[in-house]
Amino acid sequence: MQKNQLLINYGDQARKMAKELLNEIKPERKLKSDSLIALKPNLINATKSEKGATTDPELAAGVIEYLQNKGFNNLMIIESSWVGADTDKAFEVCGYQELAQKYDIPLYNLKDDNFIKKTYQGLEIEIAEKALAADYLINLPVLKGHCQTNITCALKNLKGCISDREKRKFHRQGLHQPIAYLNKLLKQDLIIIDGIYGDLDFEEGGNPVKMNRIIAAEDPVLADSYAAELLGYSAAEVEYIEIAAQIGVGSEDLSRAEIIELNQDQAAEIDYSSRKLKKLAAKVKAKDACSACYGSLIHALKRIEESGQLDKIAGMIKIGHGYQGKKISGIGIGSCCSGADKFVNGCPPSARDILDFLAENYNIRV
Repeated sequence: MQKNQLLINYGDQARKMAKELLNEIKPERKLKSDSLIALKPNLINATKSEKGATTDPELAAGVIEYLQNKGFNNLMIIESSWVGADTDKAFEVCGYQELAQKYDIPLYNLKDDNFIKKTYQGLEIEIAEKALAADYLINLPVLKGHCQTNITCALKNLKGCISDREKRKFHRQGLHQPIAYLNKLLKQDLIIIDGIYGDLDFEEGGNPVKMNRIIAAEDPVLADSYAAELLGYSAAEVEYIEIAAQIGVGSEDLSRAEIIELNQDQAAEIDYSSRKLKKLAAKVKAKDACSACYGSLIHALKRIEESGQLDKIAGMIKIGHGYQGKKISGIGIGSCCSGADKFVNGCPPSARDILDFLAENYNIRV
């Protein structure tokens, strides 16, 4: 896999999808037989992945099975939940305790680890010893919104490798610069983003949006730039992405990225039951919509609601395979709705593309 590549696999069968991505990437080419490989999920709290906050254990299982089948057995799972949360409880509830037992892999609660002080440009950060000891770090973040930084994905997920004392300090320092600097001090070698479920706007979960995809990259800045667009933001709206690019962690230039889609998402039954999501979905008329496209639309509508202009959207926005090849009045989303009076192309389009399209057609300023 090259640094400028992003690989995307659509669907909701995380174990199978992870193996398919890894079969394309072939990480074994960069590993030695005894390499210490660390898997770093996002287990911010003790909630199931369907709530939109934590990494699906099936994704980790797919990575583990692939590596073990290739003869790599020096694996570990490392994590530290957010301040005040019980990581051991998260391991149990999120399915990682069972996972570790099944595959005979050590599970390390980094809250109990030793911490080593590392410094970049005068900023000292306490990083877990086990994270630094890994020869190959596989980051398994969740694609989701964040109430302070707009998004959280690959770069921010490394916060689980620092002490609770350091996490508190990060917040006092405004999060963005220390997150970027942490990624200069602790290198991640491969990112596989869990974008099957992700919360609409808060890292703790509660408003899960199903987007039915996993995304692989080696460059965390590129991965987060792409993630930002999927959630309706530009990289410039996520300060730590820009800082990380400036200090050489990676590239934010999506125009030079090679985006490889292994397949296309299929129509799926979509259930958005939270009050917030119901309000957004009320603007949509879906016929056999796939989760990847519908999820992007929901994130775009969320950005419009934040600006106080959701009421400007008149009529129902059309989306889904059920409209393919038909003449449609009004606005359509995605290639299936090319028969609409106006439509945004893409299969699926990103939330950023949809946001720009809706803003232009409904005179919305965001």
